[in-house]
Amino acid sequence: MGEPSTARPRVAVLIAYTGDGGVEKMVNNLLRGFVDAGVTVDLLLLKARGGHVAGIPPEVNTHYLNARTSLLALPAVVRYLRRVRPDALLAAKDRAARVALRARRWAGVATRVVPRMGMHLSGSLADKSALRRWSRFRPVRRLYPEADAIVAVAGPVVDDLAAIGGIPRERFAVIANPTVTPELAARSREPVDHPWMGSGLGTERDRPVIVAVGRLKGQKDFPTLLRAFAALKRPARLIILGEGPDREALERLRGELGLTDSVDLPGFTDNPYAWMRAADLFVLSSRYEGSPNVLVEAMAVGTPVVATDCPSGPRVLLRGGELGPLVPVGDSDALAAAMDRVLAAPPDGEALKAAVADHTVAESSRRYLDTLLGRDAPPAGGC
Repeated sequence: MGEPSTARPRVAVLIAYTGDGGVEKMVNNLLRGFVDAGVTVDLLLLKARGGHVAGIPPEVNTHYLNARTSLLALPAVVRYLRRVRPDALLAAKDRAARVALRARRWAGVATRVVPRMGMHLSGSLADKSALRRWSRFRPVRRLYPEADAIVAVAGPVVDDLAAIGGIPRERFAVIANPTVTPELAARSREPVDHPWMGSGLGTERDRPVIVAVGRLKGQKDFPTLLRAFAALKRPARLIILGEGPDREALERLRGELGLTDSVDLPGFTDNPYAWMRAADLFVLSSRYEGSPNVLVEAMAVGTPVVATDCPSGPRVLLRGGELGPLVPVGDSDALAAAMDRVLAAPPDGEALKAAVADHTVAESSRRYLDTLLGRDAPPAGGC
């Protein structure tokens, strides 16, 4: 096998940018952290769609593979590994991990391969068929044991993946997402151009404003949020930021519930932080998550939060409900009651900010590099 370079560390990241989601934003933050740490960074893009492509740091060497499927990109990744021989390859999503691990086999190089698991895999497949679950679990069992280390975003994700793949817990490193950027606080103070928001925090309003952020798709369960909002005991307004395939269905449900004048879906924004800071409450209604970046961002600007107790991130971030209510997944009545409680008695915003201090880009990227380059043995998973 070839030997990794002993010069300036070189790290590659393999991922598909498929939309305006949290993973793509997280990877851009991580790339910036790697560059700032003096590492040479190659980005291997299986796909390049969505607004976050423009946010890739210019110092990164970007390779557009543009494969129709992840598997079809395998020869290109093999050629890259043989030609460049980076010290480490981070596979930022599950399908990318399968490609990365197979590519190293074929390339015959000593590059360290580290998959990142950002969601609770069993939770994400809970409503799928047995065949679908088997097809997703089988590569984990067959390929992930070959990884040099595995990054997980939360302890319950470690528990889940270790059980699925029969992987020893000491192979995992639990690392917080690089969510809190140096610019986040400043950007959160920018004015929001929306009639319900005025010019930002402290604007006089005749009713509170609730904000949610995420792809308009089933995982985020915005229908439950709409039903919960309809059941609130106090007048309020709801803004859901994001785009996705469920827009028409959500707009239809909004009309059926008589919420057309009090719920807005203005689309994607590259600065959700200002909306979060200007809001009276942030709500996460997801069916499953790993470590939800949007919840961290809302906490980082001190906005009160309510979240579903989905597998697995919200319970960890909110310390079992100490920092904000956790409600059962899909329970609109419980969600409405929690929203009413927090609007009536919001918690201390400074405590929320302090709770996500380890989610800074500098700290997260440092820990990623330690794991990628083998500078620290991965700690046992846990929180």
